[in-house]
Amino acid sequence: MACFLVPMGEAIVATAVQKVVENREKKVGEERIKKTGLSWSRRLSWLNKLLWGGTILLALEHLWHGEVVPWPPFLTAMENPANVSPMLHEMAIFGGAMAITITVVWGIMILVAELKAKAAMPKVRENPASGGA
Repeated sequence: MACFLVPMGEAIVATAVQKVVENREKKVGEERIKKTGLSWSRRLSWLNKLLWGGTILLALEHLWHGEVVPWPPFLTAMENPANVSPMLHEMAIFGGAMAITITVVWGIMILVAELKAKAAMPKVRENPASGGA
């Protein structure tokens, strides 16, 4: 019915956060980004692509099955007050599960990217003659 609205809400928030982070990264500098190539704005863009892609596909699927229509109230479940409660339940259960799953997958992507970036960085060895203590 309307489960795609939950990932869409997360996508809207994540897009706003990404824009704020991009602006801060421009102001602060990019020393760490130059070392690893992984800025937080880039990481957030991955999350946004996952969320917006899933939202668009789900919205098209719901449109295809007649659950979303191009006239108000847009969701066919909103036409009958008795259908609102099942719609909200579906949004909470299925939409929430989808949003959480997408975010967990993104977190795993970030972890793998961080591990690969650290492995690719040249190992800096301390010169024992320099007296590192």
